[in-house]
Amino acid sequence: MRAILIGGGIGGLAAALALARRGVSVTVLERSPVLGEAGAGLQLGPNATRVLFDLGLGETLVAKAFAPEAAEIRAATDQRLLLRNALGTTAEARWGAPYLQLHRADLQALLHDAVLAAGCAVRLGASVLRIEQDTDRVRVILSDGTALEADLAVGADGVRSGVRQALFGDGAPRFTGQVAWRGVVPIDRLAPGMVPPVAAVWAGRGRHFVHYYVRGGQAVNFVGVVERDWREESWTEPGDPAELQADFAGWPPVVRAICAAATTPFRWALFDRPPLPAWTKGRVTLLGDAAHPMLPFLAQGAAMAIEDAAVLSHRLEAAADVPQALKAYEQDRLARTRRVQAASRFNARLFHLPPVLERAAFLAAGVADSLHPAGTAARFDWLYGYKAP
Repeated sequence: MRAILIGGGIGGLAAALALARRGVSVTVLERSPVLGEAGAGLQLGPNATRVLFDLGLGETLVAKAFAPEAAEIRAATDQRLLLRNALGTTAEARWGAPYLQLHRADLQALLHDAVLAAGCAVRLGASVLRIEQDTDRVRVILSDGTALEADLAVGADGVRSGVRQALFGDGAPRFTGQVAWRGVVPIDRLAPGMVPPVAAVWAGRGRHFVHYYVRGGQAVNFVGVVERDWREESWTEPGDPAELQADFAGWPPVVRAICAAATTPFRWALFDRPPLPAWTKGRVTLLGDAAHPMLPFLAQGAAMAIEDAAVLSHRLEAAADVPQALKAYEQDRLARTRRVQAASRFNARLFHLPPVLERAAFLAAGVADSLHPAGTAARFDWLYGYKAP
């Protein structure tokens, strides 16, 4: 079986590796002339790290990552703890795999090396002009006139997917009214012990701030979200450090310290897109953000793409009917990805509530958690306990 993966980001490379491990001949097409993952840090729950471990990447993955002790949500007004979910060894014991934090570029490089070692072809600077298909094959025509043939093609080309546009059209995205700051700060720019070893969310009215370690604890990744009417949907738009500091002036000391240490922050406007009713047509399907773009408030965007890769390769292994296998993959994934999209949207509202409403919401959640034998951890079983085939 031959497959063409369009997009060399985390989702595309994970799918290429998963398919290659099952004997598929894979070509990855990446439009950029250099392989570079936009963005900074990412969090991978046990539902995603389990897949990467199964693909043989466990040792290298752990060496490049940071394993937080817990995930915490605190009120920005008085630093009160609103919710705490133990991670570390607790997560691994409960869900069978670790919760890890990485720099996106580190994960992409790890996957790229593994894909090449598995015999996949990776073509950079390959811009797709159009896709054609018939009952027996799919043809991908590049802008230089080159035509590649395969049994299937997968659009893993991100939130602005050209493959999705070609297959289904692309309705206008909805601006959420929120703008995100992001950046990575070397740990030596912060006071020792300033940043605790947790995945932290500081929630405040109309804005929130997230920080966590990456690169084995040598750097801190941050994302700060504010409600503002600014609509540039680019991960690489430079931001003014003074504006970042002004947005979080008066916030807890750790937040102000990270903002002050961020010399080159970036910002992007957050747009939401409704779930697609389907993302497969014949011998072409979608994966990751191309299929189910989601807001970052559950830290599951990369994880969903990695899960997609596992399910896709499972459905295609020894498949006699490729279109039928692609449709089965889609059906396997639709309900779960929609649930994660909805949960991400819910958190977007929850993190920005006025203090009184926010505390009431978390107090109610805490009472509910206390009634369950597993406490807060049980709340995440549906998410982290998922086992992709």
